[in-house]
Parts: sequence; C-alpha cells; structure tokens
Amino acid sequence: MNGKGQDIRPGELRADLPPAEDAGLRFVGRIRTPFATRDDCPRRGDPEGPECRLELDPVYAPALEGIERFSTLEVLYWLHESRRDLLTQSPRRDGAARGTFSLRSPVRPNPIGVSSVTLVRREGATLVVRGLDCVDGTPLIDLKPDRCDHAVRRDGAGETTPGDA
Repeated sequence: MNGKGQDIRPGELRADLPPAEDAGLRFVGRIRTPFATRDDCPRRGDPEGPECRLELDPVYAPALEGIERFSTLEVLYWLHESRRDLLTQSPRRDGAARGTFSLRSPVRPNPIGVSSVTLVRREGATLVVRGLDCVDGTPLIDLKPDRCDHAVRRDGAGETTPGDA
C-alpha cells in the first residue's frame, strides 16, 4: 500500500497530480485537428480523414507503453465549446425535435465525445491518428484500445474464453 491507501502493483508507476477539477475529470492532454470551428468538423470521423494528434501531457507518456500493438483506439474527449442545457434538439438535416440522449449531437449535459480512430504512429507522448471529428484544442479525457488481450469473450455456445473481446 502507498501512503494514500491505494494498492500499486509491481511495474505500475504513480504520478503526483494536482487535485482534479470539473466533476473529478483530469484532462490527460489536448487534441490537435485541422478543424478550427465546430462548423469545420465532419459529422463523423473518417478513418481516411486527415492526420490528427493526441498530445498527452508528458507525465502520461509511460501510460502509452504498448499502445503501438493496437491499430484502433477509442478516444474520449471533452466537447468544451458545447452548450449543456438542451433536453431536446432539432437536427439541422430534418428539423424534427428529439431527446438529447437519442442523438449523437455534441450538445449534451456532460459533453463527452467518443471516436474510434486509426493509430498511424506514436511520437513520444503524442499519437498520430485518423478519424477524429472535434475542434482543434479539444481536451483529451482518455484513450484505450478498442480491443484488449485481457478481455473475456463469449463464443457461439455462450461459453466464455480469454481473448480479444
């Protein structure tokens, strides 16, 4: 146990960080895209779209160890320019009002964006990816492989087996 009552396993590295802000989230970096405004952003990220950069704060560089083994990553980010007060919205394409939770709109009570991206390469504490749809400078919440060697999956007979899930 460390001094704060949290177990740490062999090989794990702990960082001393300032207190978290904004609902306890800790941004781990910034996203760099060619999209200056929300109107510039594509409606969905394109796996063949422009190269974008996930620039992690240097303290998180060790957390990227092994990431190169994965071709597809899930990226979670804070849609910092989005309003948070609409319960229903009327999409531009058809004008019919729908509940916010039935839409993929960036306007939500907790504006968390998620994209599945293609990892192009790693450059130290920066990942170059394709498939993002957010404005330049968007705060990065987290990222993870879309599949993991440690997951458990169900085979066709309903049995669980170790492997990619």
